[in-house]
Amino acid sequence: MNFNQAMEIYKKNPVRKTLDEVTEKLLDEMTLKEKVRLMQGHAMGVTIKNTLTKGRYYNGEAYPAGGCKRLGIPPVLFTDGPRGIVMGKCTCFPVSMLRGATFDDELEYEIGKTMAKEASALGANLYAGVCINLLRNPMWGRAQETYGEDPFLLGKMGVALTKAMQENGIIACPKHYALNSIEDLRFKVDAKADERTLHEVYLPHFKKCIDAGAMSVMGAYNKVNGTYCCESKELLTDILRDKWGFEGFALSDFFYGIYDAVRSVKSGMDMEMPYYFRYAVLNHKLKKGELTEDDINLSAGRIIKALIKTLPYYKKQPKSVVLSKEHTELARKAAAKGTVLLKNEGKTLPISGGKKIAVVGRYANKVNVGDHGSSNVYSPYTVTAYEGIKNRFGDKNVCVYNGCDAKKALETAENAEYIVVCVGSDWLQEGEFLVNLGNIKKKPKGSGGDRADLRIPAEDVEMIKALSKTGKKLVVNIMGGSAYVIKEWTDMADAILFSFYSGLEGGNALADVLSGDVNPGGKLPFTIAYNDTDYPEFLHISDEKLEIDYGYYHGYTLFDKKGIEPQYSFGFGLSYTDFEIYDCSAAKEENKITVTATAKNIGDVCGDEVVQVYISSKNQNEDRPVKLLKGFKRVTVNAGESVTLKIEIPVDEIKFYDPENGNWKTDEAYCVLIGTSSKNAKQIGEIKF
Repeated sequence: MNFNQAMEIYKKNPVRKTLDEVTEKLLDEMTLKEKVRLMQGHAMGVTIKNTLTKGRYYNGEAYPAGGCKRLGIPPVLFTDGPRGIVMGKCTCFPVSMLRGATFDDELEYEIGKTMAKEASALGANLYAGVCINLLRNPMWGRAQETYGEDPFLLGKMGVALTKAMQENGIIACPKHYALNSIEDLRFKVDAKADERTLHEVYLPHFKKCIDAGAMSVMGAYNKVNGTYCCESKELLTDILRDKWGFEGFALSDFFYGIYDAVRSVKSGMDMEMPYYFRYAVLNHKLKKGELTEDDINLSAGRIIKALIKTLPYYKKQPKSVVLSKEHTELARKAAAKGTVLLKNEGKTLPISGGKKIAVVGRYANKVNVGDHGSSNVYSPYTVTAYEGIKNRFGDKNVCVYNGCDAKKALETAENAEYIVVCVGSDWLQEGEFLVNLGNIKKKPKGSGGDRADLRIPAEDVEMIKALSKTGKKLVVNIMGGSAYVIKEWTDMADAILFSFYSGLEGGNALADVLSGDVNPGGKLPFTIAYNDTDYPEFLHISDEKLEIDYGYYHGYTLFDKKGIEPQYSFGFGLSYTDFEIYDCSAAKEENKITVTATAKNIGDVCGDEVVQVYISSKNQNEDRPVKLLKGFKRVTVNAGESVTLKIEIPVDEIKFYDPENGNWKTDEAYCVLIGTSSKNAKQIGEIKF
């Protein structure tokens, strides 16, 4: 039997038994060395070729792993993400954090389908861009790659992207499994979490992606409870396989994921990426008896199963789909939908046509789409803030100063009626730690990684202060991966937008929002604190500490529990119109809670609102969060009209983990709350069990 024959048999009867049978037959046909080869990355040739011919080192083409030509078993062909396909020149979408701010998993599914087409067109069959690590503290440099601070939000968005990939024949790879949210110490840090915290806070979104059909998982660099993730039997076998029933394969994070080949294989790590380094010794370890053929069969079989189960849906796309108008328009749409309006004093926005606008700041006319590490997308163009505003309002009405000198900004804005100041961060302040090879003792300035400060630079604050005294309408546009502490200058601005890293069409999307062509409806996927000390502990290289407690509370659950007032709450976002939520009810059915509500647009322009459902346990005997997000729905409502919506919450979603017996249990009673942010959610009913 060869691979194509095995796949045809499975396609005719796609059940678990058939998959197991054809996989066993293929394994019987293979030599032991061929099975070992399946477990090894083979990207060295691609890397050398790209470096010599294209001057590009990372993932310029799909990275191959495994494969068996004799039996027609195709290699795994890896491409990274998550803001687009990193191979070639592709569509750079907004970062995941902005897409999380859309609170629109249907839109994320459409984006996923688009990325799957571009991956296929450039020859990949595995997408490692389902990034769902939890944002604990905004210091984390790679926060931009995930969807926010809430496990439920991460799960919804991760599932949408997973389904889009798997349904289009691309193996979805959620990462980094698990507790990976410190960048500078990623190779050494040991994240400690008790069993309940692990299962309720840091793993449920991974499980949802597995349940949605993901056929691979990437292990993280860090340790969890004393063991490296890529060598953790608890994570890779006890939880992933035995508890969750995962059928696919695990692959290592690149280069530094695996330290001991035997321990990794026996723990359930199936493939070393992108080259075989530690796994180069597998044949030797087999001869010594430290590994058995049964160990190899387990890993090789899981890789084969993932290919057989996914590739029937693979449709080779023409290269013309890459950067098509449909794709770039979707990127623009997403960027506008995820932009969050934090402040709009006196209806400063939208700006009507014919107004004179000065665009100033260090990111006014600079390409700023996020990290330059493994998530970098090489689009052939990017529309800057200035270019987008100029496109919308006309050359004669828009002037620019790209810098942070207050005097020059004032000179540029002298004849303007509106000033748009672009501040925040770029790849030098946050992102992948590009020089970190595991032994850095002192972090070089401007090398990416974790943020050194949660505030924007002092010279930018001075510029905002100076511009605020001109009497002109001052709009501050924040570009960055996650929350900033902004209390020192919030009162100086008439309007504040959070546009994140908004992709290749970001400037046009910003203009769409500023002009009112798009009514902003994004919601914060994180909490903005008054003080950086309000967030959980974070570790930097300078701390000379390698252990950290990942506690049960973080984000809005921590603020709620401690009674800390945030400056802007999780789920918050303004609009150019106003909404009223009424006729709310909650009813328990057999396996779900059904929540209904009516959202009415009581303003004078069409707009979007995100109705959010939170659940609060009434159990007073055990430690419970004040409330947890368990449902949301984004709706578009015309002025003066209303929309009735229904949100269904599975009962399993509201259960709590019982570490004594390893099961999940339902409390006797819960309150159901509805709001348009975590702060204004009001109780609408009580559910008893």
